[in-house]
Amino acid sequence: MRAVGIVFSNIHDTNIPELVRVRSFGSIPFGGRYRLIDFPLSNMVNSGIDTVGIITKSNYQSLMDHVGSGKDWDLARKDGGLIILPPFGDTESSSLYNTRLEALKGITSFLFRADEEYVVMTDCDSVCRINYNEVLEYHIRNQADITLIYKKGVPISGSIDYGTTFDVNESGRIVGLNYKTPLDVKDANVFINVFVMKKSLLQNIVMDSISHNKKSFTNDIIAENLKSMKIMGFEHKGFYAGISSLQAYYESNMAMLQQDIRNEVFGDRSVFTKIRDSAPTKYGNSAIVKNSMIADGCIIEGEVENSIIFRNVKVARGCKVKNSIVMQNTVLGENCTLNCIITDKNVTIKDKVVLSGSETHPFYIGKGIMV
Repeated sequence: MRAVGIVFSNIHDTNIPELVRVRSFGSIPFGGRYRLIDFPLSNMVNSGIDTVGIITKSNYQSLMDHVGSGKDWDLARKDGGLIILPPFGDTESSSLYNTRLEALKGITSFLFRADEEYVVMTDCDSVCRINYNEVLEYHIRNQADITLIYKKGVPISGSIDYGTTFDVNESGRIVGLNYKTPLDVKDANVFINVFVMKKSLLQNIVMDSISHNKKSFTNDIIAENLKSMKIMGFEHKGFYAGISSLQAYYESNMAMLQQDIRNEVFGDRSVFTKIRDSAPTKYGNSAIVKNSMIADGCIIEGEVENSIIFRNVKVARGCKVKNSIVMQNTVLGENCTLNCIITDKNVTIKDKVVLSGSETHPFYIGKGIMV
């Protein structure tokens, strides 16, 4: 069963405007050394998908720098491999897309060139491990037209908007879509933005949408064809974190500090990322580290607790970092204090500065800012 992969790197840019001012959604740093696009790419590679197209829109220089030729995911190939699909890459592309269906209209040549029978489409807004071979087998076994992956039992909270949820009958068929799930729902079937279908069907959908000026894949294709097409739901039973807001991004990172979750996501080292040859982290005599993830190349002389520290971060003597996410090349001065803070890359915090957010409202410091 051969499948081609399509990854949407910019679809959810409006979810976290703070983090996508200088990058695409797929290149948002996560978990100390990864980017969000590493998870869908790794899922595809681990499932034997060796032709992957990444649809871009804007601010994708950092994404291209990260994925490069795809060699770190074993996708640097003469036939297939990793293919960047920029905007305006097709004669029909006259403007930037706003929806998934509009994005697919701009890659029709890529779809027609691919010789795989099936297509797996996914976004970059979730952290999870999925075996797409199991999904394809489920799709074929049920003779489905389209299979959508969902996570059952995700609570809907006021701070997190999970988007589309499903009503699924006893046979696994999707019988209803809910766009605005009430906040008091505790066991929603949350769509995690992964689609599986035959390539020929996707081609027909895209060509029909062009001729009829359809815009939304979920509204104009899925919702309109629940009765005429067999649209199945595949339940993902492992860990899932949806990145739908800055608060959700913070909570998802903090979840990695729990050993059982960390082992499930990263335990067998099959989440691939760009390799950087950094020196080991240096811990000074005054360093105190508790329940934290610290990447290579750091210099830790202060205290770090319940935090995620990216590469080449310097934590000076007397500095206290707690419940925070500190991204690459950040310098934290002496005797400063950070609590519930998200610093972007290349931030400098001067000596004796005290910054504090809360677990329900972390404070964000933009890239390159000095405080």
